[in-house]
Amino acid sequence: MNWIYTTVLFLLLPYVLFHLVWRARRQPEYLRHWGERFGSYRRVRPLRPVIWLHAVSVGETRAAAPLVKALQARYPEHQILLTHMTPTGRATGEQLFGADVLRCYLPYDYPFAVRRFLDHFKPELGLLLETEIWPNLIHACRAADVPLCLVNARLSEKSARRYARFGKLSAASLRQMSAIAAQTEEDALRLEVLGASNVSVMGNLKFDIAPSAEMLELGGRLLQRFGPERLIFLAASTREGEEEQILAAMKNIGMPELLTVIVPRHPQRFDAVAQLLERMGFSYQRRSLDQPVGAGTSVVLGDSMGEMFAYYAACDVAFIGGSLLPHGGQNLIEACAVGKPVILGLHTWNFAEAAERAVEAGAAVRVADSEELARELRNLLHDTERRRRMGQAGLEFSRQHQGATEKVMAILEVIANDGDHFSH
Repeated sequence: MNWIYTTVLFLLLPYVLFHLVWRARRQPEYLRHWGERFGSYRRVRPLRPVIWLHAVSVGETRAAAPLVKALQARYPEHQILLTHMTPTGRATGEQLFGADVLRCYLPYDYPFAVRRFLDHFKPELGLLLETEIWPNLIHACRAADVPLCLVNARLSEKSARRYARFGKLSAASLRQMSAIAAQTEEDALRLEVLGASNVSVMGNLKFDIAPSAEMLELGGRLLQRFGPERLIFLAASTREGEEEQILAAMKNIGMPELLTVIVPRHPQRFDAVAQLLERMGFSYQRRSLDQPVGAGTSVVLGDSMGEMFAYYAACDVAFIGGSLLPHGGQNLIEACAVGKPVILGLHTWNFAEAAERAVEAGAAVRVADSEELARELRNLLHDTERRRRMGQAGLEFSRQHQGATEKVMAILEVIANDGDHFSH
């Protein structure tokens, strides 16, 4: 199966190159550092032994933050290498860690490219976050005696069915992992059904992310910019098609004093959302201009990166994007960690257990469509005590589920003690 998979990869090489160019039409950054995607790393050179973490994009990179800090504290003689697949993930890594970590793109799963990657960085340990099963990369790590772990692993039913179509290849890849730490019991079971062994349950790293004092302070400044006397509704990490529905709900809510803050999930869509606001007749300002919000402004376009905790700190109610339409939902945990009431759509399979537990805890409510969103939001904004109770429930919910980072570190201790892979 592995040679068939690799043959197909080579046949798809023209499409891979076309895809890079096509993505660059909207994000020119896709053509920067393109050699790294094929294993060329002349500008990135480690000076110390390397511990490597792979975080595909923004969400995984933010989730990696507590783990990066724990690894730096536990293994200070090592250098952390953070790899990504998207420019926004790479930019997030730079914002979060600066020069404290090395960063580059993980190469595509061609044997020659992954060998060049491993030969260049010589990692003593590799950690793949969430759902990253690359057969050639995994095989090359095993051949090079590099322990490779899948951590914070999640596997939806849909993804499990897709991997099951290539059952032998998936099973062989999973069995070559040194350890697999799943977010939930359900994730662990699906991985075991696919053929994984050495699977444990660790929880979700995203619960270990806490808002920094700087972000909370920025949230206070944003609130002053927005107008402390106004009620603030935050539509966070919205996906394509959702903004139009949210804005339609705002027109029906009947609260002219309400300020809506919309933060699109992908920065390449900032201008498109601005054009939508103009077409729908909303008076808006861009966050990037950093100006006080006028009394006649009804929407702020959150066209900034790395400020989500500050947006949550500044709002009264938060809707979590990706859930009103079938995109799978974005991270609701950060809003809970700041103590803000959360509204979710029905489509939350990316955070299935966290979403269900948040609703059960009274920290979040679900809505089916934009009309229900408007109704639920109006009720919340008119009920200060209910908002307080939901916010307090969110704080307690997030605290109860912390500890995933410690469980990963314990797994790594076992790997370190079982072999001579990385020194103490």
